[in-house]
Amino acid sequence: MIDSPGQLLKRHGLHARHSWGQNFLHAQSVHEAIVRASGARAGMRVVEIGAGLGTLTDHLLATGAEVWAIERDRDLCTVLRAELGDRPNLVLHEADAVRFDYAAAAKDQVTPPAIVGNLPYQLTGPLLFVLLDHHAWTGPWVVMVQKEVADRLCSPPGSREYGGVTAVMSRVRAVTRVCAAPRGCFLPPPRVDSAVIRLDPHPQPRGEVADAHGFQQLVRATFQQRRKVLSNALTSLAGRDAALRWCAVAGVDPGIRPERLGPEEFAALQRAREAEGASGDAGAP
Repeated sequence: MIDSPGQLLKRHGLHARHSWGQNFLHAQSVHEAIVRASGARAGMRVVEIGAGLGTLTDHLLATGAEVWAIERDRDLCTVLRAELGDRPNLVLHEADAVRFDYAAAAKDQVTPPAIVGNLPYQLTGPLLFVLLDHHAWTGPWVVMVQKEVADRLCSPPGSREYGGVTAVMSRVRAVTRVCAAPRGCFLPPPRVDSAVIRLDPHPQPRGEVADAHGFQQLVRATFQQRRKVLSNALTSLAGRDAALRWCAVAGVDPGIRPERLGPEEFAALQRAREAEGASGDAGAP
């Protein structure tokens, strides 16, 4: 088994890059929980985002799965090659995970590849939305995120934590908690606690839409004005008359607040919007 993060950093003369949000997981129980949740096994491909020093990679490789390890830090890639380079089931990608082609990992695979990783806090949103763009080609995502983000993604409509990201993700993925990862599980310890969550694809989306990016734009627009009632929040996309028409067609109360709507209701609003020929370029909610 590979050495601990502290030993690896010392042996290779390295330190964690705070500007890159590097906090290396050393808790064996959390490593094991991630591997179990991923379903990694021989004959399966697993994509690891941010392989770092290879401590989780080592556990994944031990299952017999083929591991595509993504790491952008050249120094850490040197460590990965030195420590794990002799493993035949390791494929190292020195690349930026935000720009990685996850669809390529699904080619020639009977089972869609699982995605695992300890997501850097400052890149959690961008990475989740990149994965969302590759939703159709990937299996479960088992990712470490800040505890508050996990709370938000697991929250139901109407709760204080529920937000646009939850509505968008829960349309196509079921989100469940795997385990907690307190700050003491990392070297160096971050200032916040983390949690591991699993996002499984729904057999069918919770609400069909023709334009997934347009759906994201609609959700984002409403939650940017979540203190307003729905009809007023939608006016940033069109006039009030159009907003009221969409609500009527979708069967949604225009006087409700956005945080009370589930993904099905947002999808119904998007379909009404699409029926009028409206769409748009979307960013993350």
